[in-house]
Amino acid sequence: MDNNSQGSGGFKGGLGSIFGGGAPEYSNTELAGVPLTGMSPLSPYLNVDPRYLLQDTDEFILPTGANKTRGRFELAFFTIGGSCMTGAALGAINGLRMGLKETRDMTWSKPRNVQILNMVTRQGGSWANSLGSVALLYSAFGVAIEKARGAEDDINTMAAGTLTGMLFKSTSGLKGAARGGLLGLALSGAYAVYNNWDHLTGSSSSSRLY
Repeated sequence: MDNNSQGSGGFKGGLGSIFGGGAPEYSNTELAGVPLTGMSPLSPYLNVDPRYLLQDTDEFILPTGANKTRGRFELAFFTIGGSCMTGAALGAINGLRMGLKETRDMTWSKPRNVQILNMVTRQGGSWANSLGSVALLYSAFGVAIEKARGAEDDINTMAAGTLTGMLFKSTSGLKGAARGGLLGLALSGAYAVYNNWDHLTGSSSSSRLY
């Protein structure tokens, strides 16, 4: 009996040495206090402390000096694509409205359906082209201004919006360019206020307390 127990113990120790060291042995009294659900601070069944497996914060593998948030260049693709899809959807709705209005005196027939479909596709493509062009100009100006200034803040957003409006409406003359710039400044300023609303309300409430 003693030889068998020693042999089995040596066999376990040999396997433990092969697979990363011998596991600690626990008595029945120690194992009785281990809960069946959840994880104890130190599991007797593992060679790893489970506390190292539970992380409260997200961990990312990033290049040296990189930020966890996306930059303007990464967001440009989403902005341009989303603007094109939004413009196509809004243009299709507007084309359907116009097509139904222009063909209201016609009976439901194949020519009327074709005319409505042509209006939908024409308006959808036009709106998608317009919003996509605006998004492309805004993203290009935003990336260029960020690289030139070496900083990322709301000034870049408002400057990019103003230049986008001016360039997009530059074919309408100086007055049209000025109106486009003012519209771009207003929209980008509203977006900057919305983006920093929590900070603005928090600072205003703290200033009232003091």
